[in-house]
Amino acid sequence: MRSRALCGALLAAASLGIGCRQDMHDQPRLDPLQGSDFFADGRGARPLVAGTVARGQLREDEHLYTGKVDGRNATTLPVPVTRALLERGRERYDIFCSPCHDRVGTGNGMVVRRGLRRAASLHDERLRGETPGYFFDVITNGFGAMSSYAAQVPAEDRWAIVAYVRALQLSQRAALDDLPEGERTRLAGAAP
Repeated sequence: MRSRALCGALLAAASLGIGCRQDMHDQPRLDPLQGSDFFADGRGARPLVAGTVARGQLREDEHLYTGKVDGRNATTLPVPVTRALLERGRERYDIFCSPCHDRVGTGNGMVVRRGLRRAASLHDERLRGETPGYFFDVITNGFGAMSSYAAQVPAEDRWAIVAYVRALQLSQRAALDDLPEGERTRLAGAAP
């Protein structure tokens, strides 16, 4: 009985000893920016290979990711304007833009009504004449009191917001003549 207990104790001690090996902890390694004799230039950290891009960071489409074409603000959207895009733009606009610009873009949002500085009305003539790339740039980099939303809103959603802002601008100055003939007839028949 005593020998069994002794064998069990020795087996347990051996198991613990094997589990506590420090081989990986004690292996040779370099601290960040530490020198090394292994390479001729004496550096331990190797320079990145030319053209290396972090995963998910290749952004070759200048129009989509910067809102510019040949260094100038884009005059078109890089994505087709669809109902789904406008709905996504409205959703993102309501979340990120309406607290300052309000839901119709007049610049009288809730934070303005609570005492903060008035936001620009998206219906001002100056802004009605701006390019889609201008709006993308302002959302991306901020302007005046408005901070950048690049970290919160992905590029595709920024373009959706731009498309929705254009729809808001059109909605506030739409005339009956702007509608297709079928819609004008339908509305004329529904009027009392």
